[in-house]
Formats: sequence, C-alpha cells, structure tokens
Amino acid sequence: MTEFLYSIDLFILYIINNSLSTPALDKFFSLITNVNHWFITYIILWGVLFFKGGKKGKVAAILVLFLVAAADQTGAKLLKEFFQRIRPCNVLNDVLTPLGCTGSYSFPSNHALNNFAVAMFFYKIYPNYKYVLFITATLIALSRVYLGLHYPSDIIGGAVLGLGFGYLFFLIHSEILKRLSPDSKG
Repeated sequence: MTEFLYSIDLFILYIINNSLSTPALDKFFSLITNVNHWFITYIILWGVLFFKGGKKGKVAAILVLFLVAAADQTGAKLLKEFFQRIRPCNVLNDVLTPLGCTGSYSFPSNHALNNFAVAMFFYKIYPNYKYVLFITATLIALSRVYLGLHYPSDIIGGAVLGLGFGYLFFLIHSEILKRLSPDSKG
C-alpha cells in the first residue's frame, strides 16, 4: 500500500515539476514561495488589522502571531523531526530545482501548514476574503512541488494540519471576543 501511495505521489510530482515547467512559471513560483517577498505586505496588513480592525482585528492580529509560531514550530521542530522524510530534490535526480535544494526534511510542508492555517483563521473571521486567502495558500503550497522541494503528500499533510490549526485559533478568537464583550458574564 505504501508503495502504491508513493507511486501516486511521484506521478503528481512529475506532472507538476517536469511537465508544467516553463521559465515563466519558474520565476512566478520562485517569487511567491519566498517569504521575504511577502514580508512588507504581511507587516502592512498586520498593521491595518491591528490599528483599523477594531476589537476583532486587534485580537486577530495578536492571535495570528501565535498561530504562525505554533504551526511553524509544530511542523519544523516536531513533525519533520519525527517523520524525517527526505525531500524529493535530495532523492530524485530528475526533479527540476530552480531554487536549488535544502537539506531539511520534507513532511509536512511548513509553507502549506502556515499558509493554510492563516487562510482558515482569517476565512472564519472575514469570510468575504475566502477566495484570496485560499487561492494564495494553494499557489504557495503548489510552488513547493513545482520547485521540487516537496512531494504532493507533504503539501496535503501540511494543508490539513494548517486547516486544523487555523480553526482551533478561530475558536480561541471567538472565545476571547465573547469574554471581552460588555454583556459577557464572567
């Protein structure tokens, strides 16, 4: 069964990584996968949320910092060390790697984990932004397979975990707002 699932992983990996490869997509996915290219946008959005979002925005802005820290550390320090899955770019000679390869472990994808956690969290609080949130998270996650850094199952695992983290932090957000409301009995 494990070999069958791995063969599906490889099949999808090669479609995304080899068959779809173009110089334009190399540039696009290299750009969106790099968190440094998003940093200023994140800071501006966080500031708008904190300073212009009212009580709901302030609580969300603070919680999203804890959400990303918790999700990221769970993926990078706990799960990657537990599963110790080698990245496809370190195992497969015919995987295209426009950005090169890293030596860290592959499962789960922290890019998928963090971005889907944030997407779910903000979707539950601000549902009108669902398309932007989930399309962005999906493109960033797909970039990791396209760039040869992750298997599709790394992305799926990271996304599922991220959705769970995001929902959990949404519940925390809701509870905090309930306790902060003037009519709450406490």
